[in-house]
Amino acid sequence: MTKANKGLCAALGAFFIWGLLPLYLKTISSAIPLEILCHRITWSTVATVLLLALWKKTGNLLAVLKDKKIVPRFILTSLLLSTNWLIYIWAVNNDYIVESSLGYFINPLVNVLLGVFFLNERLRTPQWLAILLAFSGVCYLTFGYGHFPWIAIVLALTFGFYGLLRKTAPLPSLEGLCLETAILCIPALLTLVFLASQGKSDFIQQNTNGRLLLAGTGIITSVPLLLFGYAAQKIPLSTLGIIQYVGPSMQLCIGIFVYGESFAKEQMIGYALVWCGILIYVTEGIVVRLGRDKIRLE
Repeated sequence: MTKANKGLCAALGAFFIWGLLPLYLKTISSAIPLEILCHRITWSTVATVLLLALWKKTGNLLAVLKDKKIVPRFILTSLLLSTNWLIYIWAVNNDYIVESSLGYFINPLVNVLLGVFFLNERLRTPQWLAILLAFSGVCYLTFGYGHFPWIAIVLALTFGFYGLLRKTAPLPSLEGLCLETAILCIPALLTLVFLASQGKSDFIQQNTNGRLLLAGTGIITSVPLLLFGYAAQKIPLSTLGIIQYVGPSMQLCIGIFVYGESFAKEQMIGYALVWCGILIYVTEGIVVRLGRDKIRLE
């Protein structure tokens, strides 16, 4: 198998796992979202530390910690990431899977806008059209359908700003995730102890299988990120950009067909506008990429 094919399989594996995440979170929905978040942070720290030790990369992380400018940035990214996780966990376990999937559909377009405002990147006309269509879809859902998709907007913005800060961070995905979760690990552990002292710990009340599922949140967090990081090095970003829609597409289907969430005709119009924007954005990116490759060959 070629490196490109391995990268493609890794990317599909990452987004497939993220697409199935609602099913996993539903199995531990007896726990409150805050407890699930704390377990996700704690066990992700354990998993990433073990992986760093296994691959002998702990030295890279320790070296970066000596830079006083790095830790404040990662404190901010850890807060953004944990907020994103908490909102997503709450949304899934309160039957807002469809709306949360919208957040990850529009996230790439949010990333483009953040690049314009903070990195002085320039947009081509089709990209502006894509953003305008997505914005029209959100406006329609707000005023036409009568429901502001705040879950989708918060998820897209928190993950967008997280990506913006991580873009210039001098740490690979595994080391970065380890540092982000480690920063919040002590507060997470203290929260779990407090919940246990109040008799509200689902982990204590669960049987062995339930406890393993809660601990498994560390694995479902770390594995797809490792696959994604590997894929990003092996395949073009344009290909990765297309595959990333596998995750929210699966989540949308799970919300509608597995858990029977409503997807009214009026709601579909708003989503269709967003999807049209995404289609233009992806198509334009492919055309530009092919054009550049052709010029290199010539």
